[in-house]
Amino acid sequence: MKPKLVVFASGTKDGGGSGFESLVRATKTGELDAEIVAVVSNHEHGGVRERAERLGVPFVHFNGPFDAEHYASVLQKTAIRKDDLWVGLSGWLKHVSGLDPRRTFNIHPALLSQLGGRFGGQGMYRTKVHEAVKAALDAGEISESGLTMHFVIDQYDRGPVFFEHRVPLRKGMSAHEIARAVRKSEHEWQPKITNMVVHGDIRWDGKDQRTLAVPNGYAYLPRGVQ
Repeated sequence: MKPKLVVFASGTKDGGGSGFESLVRATKTGELDAEIVAVVSNHEHGGVRERAERLGVPFVHFNGPFDAEHYASVLQKTAIRKDDLWVGLSGWLKHVSGLDPRRTFNIHPALLSQLGGRFGGQGMYRTKVHEAVKAALDAGEISESGLTMHFVIDQYDRGPVFFEHRVPLRKGMSAHEIARAVRKSEHEWQPKITNMVVHGDIRWDGKDQRTLAVPNGYAYLPRGVQ
């Protein structure tokens, strides 16, 4: 039995959802040995739905309230026991509440370990995070950005980090150019690391950061968001 994965991806009214599509394509090549049983978006009609229909993945519209009761209701629509279900956030811009932290993980389009966690937390999403990275680049504070993957707790971007990949930046890059460079690495790495999570190579007990287990060659220090 392949692991069952639900992807939460906000996208936009006009587009988005490329990370979700990269995961679906990886299931077809075998890079991601899992079944994506549904994709969830807060936009009833938009980029994520268009991709879902084209790729043949069931689409679920979820526009809140974004509390534990309603998240549980969304997962019940898959008709799969919650203990058998993984949840991958891929550009999901709403607050998460009540999901199993052992089985819920996120990809963030910046380095959460960088500059004391400046590029994470509430408000750090989509264009805003890349604009903040550009400001730090222009100020000479950083020379790279990247992506971070972490387990999800109720606080924004504060679950244990299990993977980051650094992307070199050039002076003068625009926020759009930074976003494009990071997105390219996201599409490369997200399916590989997602596969490791859903098959238990990367795991966490959902309570104690010291129980986080990451294979050699993928772990980095410091563990978690600083």
